[in-house]
Amino acid sequence: MRPPRARYFNTTGPCGPQHHYMLSPTQRLPQARVLIEMDRYFVLHAPRQTGKTTALRTLASELTAEGDTAALMLSCERAKAAGDDYATAESLLLDSLRDAAARSGWPEKLLPPDPWPQVTPGSRFGSALSEWCRRCPRRVVLFLDEIDALQGNSMVSILSQLRDGHNARHERHPFPASVVLCGLRNVRDYKVASGGDPGQSNPASPFNIIAESLRLGDFTADEISELYDQHTQATGQDFIKNAVDRVFELTQGQPWLVNALAHEITFKMGVTGTITAGQVDEAKERLIRARATHLDALVARLYEPRVKRVIEPVVAGSFPNVDPTFSDALSYVRDLGLIKQRPPLEVANPIYREVILRVLGDPAEQYVMADPRSFVLPDGRFDLGRLLREFVVFWREQGEVLIRQEGYHEAACQIILMAFLHRLVNGGGQLDREYAAGTKRLDALIRWPYTGPDGERLMQREAMELKVWRADRDDPVRDGLAQLDGYLDRLSLTTGVLVVFDRRPEAPPWEERGSFEQATTPSGRQVTLLRG
Repeated sequence: MRPPRARYFNTTGPCGPQHHYMLSPTQRLPQARVLIEMDRYFVLHAPRQTGKTTALRTLASELTAEGDTAALMLSCERAKAAGDDYATAESLLLDSLRDAAARSGWPEKLLPPDPWPQVTPGSRFGSALSEWCRRCPRRVVLFLDEIDALQGNSMVSILSQLRDGHNARHERHPFPASVVLCGLRNVRDYKVASGGDPGQSNPASPFNIIAESLRLGDFTADEISELYDQHTQATGQDFIKNAVDRVFELTQGQPWLVNALAHEITFKMGVTGTITAGQVDEAKERLIRARATHLDALVARLYEPRVKRVIEPVVAGSFPNVDPTFSDALSYVRDLGLIKQRPPLEVANPIYREVILRVLGDPAEQYVMADPRSFVLPDGRFDLGRLLREFVVFWREQGEVLIRQEGYHEAACQIILMAFLHRLVNGGGQLDREYAAGTKRLDALIRWPYTGPDGERLMQREAMELKVWRADRDDPVRDGLAQLDGYLDRLSLTTGVLVVFDRRPEAPPWEERGSFEQATTPSGRQVTLLRG
């Protein structure tokens, strides 16, 4: 007899309990079962690779196994090619429905009709569902995964047919008892696409039921521990508590990242002993450098106008320009999973935060010619003083050109300095960044490991705060010193660096920028002030 395959942490496609370590999908989404039993139509939305498809597939299987429901999940992705051609989109969706039913292994009496009813294009999808429900001896529940794939007139047509069928159920018209639209977007987008007014409530429309828009959440710290414990039980390899805590800190529970870090450590890095927080950090660096598909898909959106409108003030630490259309952009970026679901306005997790700055700073990093090895002192520590002096030279020579080229113009100074630091620090140390909209700052921490005189492993830490002096604003040095004080308090450090970029029209010429001076914080710390 062939031995069972070892389970592993999945990073591609839906999860299955035979092959993958996974949490119970239906326990992650208990409200869905309640709404289906109430015969409701609703939206399930979450960022990509969070477990939506796995949850719906499991729920469909469980409902069907209970004997009174025929629950089917199909993907709308095939219909993306149809664009505005709603007749073709209908055909492709009906093909997908038939294929999904054929794969289900159901008895013939539960299967949809063959052939489909011959009706006018634009009503074929609704008529097919109606005929299926008329023949099927069970109540029909339909999960439409990847509903976002439908575009333009195709989206309008399909959603309108579902809305009409939903409303006609009250007249004993056969139609699915419950329909779940699953995708990235929240219910508001589907209301607009189906011809509704997002500002008005219409109880007759299944796309105006705001209360029934469910979001599949990220893992909690306890859920990460439960997931990783499955690996420990299967292999004996333990994730110590500080490793699990570090995973939660870096990912904030984003499911793909949680699985990807564990997969990187247990499979790609080939770690065989107990897994530590240091190995989690190494795995994080490897994921970011490799720019895995999930991360690439997110950063590819950074220059979309709606995304840039939200992310740029977050990176710059400024307040966003809020007008009646800003909430739409904010909702979209939240649905992508790039920023946190609740205020303050900041990037969703430290890994995304670092990836965003690395991607935005990559063009500027290509201009940095200094050799990172030359910044290591004879005793192994990092030469921060030299780094600051070299940056002044770089800023005078390249800053004006790079600012003009930077697509995120408002955040250009922050992006360029972070690119410079990353180029010179990342070879032997790590660079942590903190930023959020409205803070008027970006904090950076250099962590540099070295060996002490007695052979002990030590960690050099250097804290830096960035601020921008903009037109019609006061000199930010005073506020910057107070904020740097708070940052140093949190890190238990006695000194740091405040960098102030002057973006006023009356700023000194580029060749005169880059002065150093010693400054004193409100608590009496002596720090370096660099004006750029």
